[in-house]
Amino acid sequence: SKRGAAYHPITPATEEVLATVQAADKADVDCAVAAAKKALFTWRDVPGSTRRDLLLKLANLMAEHQQELAEWESRDNGKPVSVARDVDVALAIEHFRYFAGWADKGMQGKTIPVSNTDSFAMTVHEPIGVVGCIIPWNFPIVMLAWKWAPLIACGCTCVMKSSEKTPLTALMMCDLALKAGFPPGVLNVVSGFGDTAGEAICRHPDIGKVCFTGSSAVGHKIAETAAKSPQLPRVTLELGGKSPLIVCEDADLDEAAAVAHIGLFLNHGQCCCASSRILVHESVHDEFVKKCVAKAKAVKLGTEEGKDQGPQVDKIQFDKVMGYIQSGKDEGAKCVLGGARAGKKGYFVQPTVFADVKDHMKIAKEEIFGPVMQLMKFSTVEEAVERANATDYGLAAGICGTDISKMMGIAKRLNAGTVWINCYDDFDAAIPFGGFKASGYGREKSEYALANFTEVKTIQFPTVNFQA
Repeated sequence: SKRGAAYHPITPATEEVLATVQAADKADVDCAVAAAKKALFTWRDVPGSTRRDLLLKLANLMAEHQQELAEWESRDNGKPVSVARDVDVALAIEHFRYFAGWADKGMQGKTIPVSNTDSFAMTVHEPIGVVGCIIPWNFPIVMLAWKWAPLIACGCTCVMKSSEKTPLTALMMCDLALKAGFPPGVLNVVSGFGDTAGEAICRHPDIGKVCFTGSSAVGHKIAETAAKSPQLPRVTLELGGKSPLIVCEDADLDEAAAVAHIGLFLNHGQCCCASSRILVHESVHDEFVKKCVAKAKAVKLGTEEGKDQGPQVDKIQFDKVMGYIQSGKDEGAKCVLGGARAGKKGYFVQPTVFADVKDHMKIAKEEIFGPVMQLMKFSTVEEAVERANATDYGLAAGICGTDISKMMGIAKRLNAGTVWINCYDDFDAAIPFGGFKASGYGREKSEYALANFTEVKTIQFPTVNFQA
């Protein structure tokens, strides 16, 4: 950084210092934005086929360095190496390849018939400009890909702030982008904190778009801060959730338990769309609890190959999760598994399952962001839907059952951006993702993401109609 400030992220598995990283502030953001603005002048006119080829080269380089990226993602974030490699890095690679396909196809306008027959009207799609991206710590390389890939495809340039907790793979991606042949200034990454680097991005007068993934509380601040920028940048927010999963009385309980397990315990529970309110029909509740407990008991803790669950990302998150567990016990929920720290070193939390959870309890209302499952009884479908929607969040939801007509009816009534039926956490690049209500606005992934990074311009001119 210009002022030489640095900080020291730790590896959550051992609680040891991992690296020394430069801490960016406003002056560093100004430099990065200036580079992005300069690069935009020519980058926006680069043929889509060239951007396509660069995206494919970057994806191929990631595949060549997949193990190395996974190892550093594991050290930085705490997820098992095999999960980082086979899930996170693999998804990121596919995301770049998917949007490579849009780079020479997505910027299409329309010709528009108008009432004046001596006039021709058309629209063209243009890059929105310099994009400011702020990404979280729970899926560092995946969230980078979700931002970089579509904005590159649309001809934008970028200044990205990685999370101060997990800065390393973003810096590695910059090195791979240079090797792939991206021109200087197209992709810029700053490491640092939200109240300095993050705020400078949101307020910068030369940034035309702000993309943020993180908590709803910070999302509100991002929107408020960006609104004060002279350019009034457009904002996309992918925020938190308290997502319901409804297990109907006709559900295949083994399948439903697997769905619930993935929905909650993926990434140690550090997932914005985690199925953290599991509503189970009273007739199958007790049997379903047993199946969920059995699956959670089988979870293998650690960051090595073949492990299932790593530590929480840092002591702040660890203490927060342990506080929620204690709250659940204090308010009368039944802790049927776990409920304590695992080991003495690293921020590991035992896979925890609560039964007899009531809607008024803190663990049923607030986003825990940890490996803590809440199981709740319901009597009727109408009751389940009403309770599922009784939250400020609306990121995702799930339904398990065998009557597809009934489940489609439930899906139509759930206030959520994604509804998974008999599955959960499928993050295919072709499927849009985003929330309702306090879970944000805008969509990432899929063709819908292109709208985040384009402006629609109308061009009209007179014509001469020759008489036959």
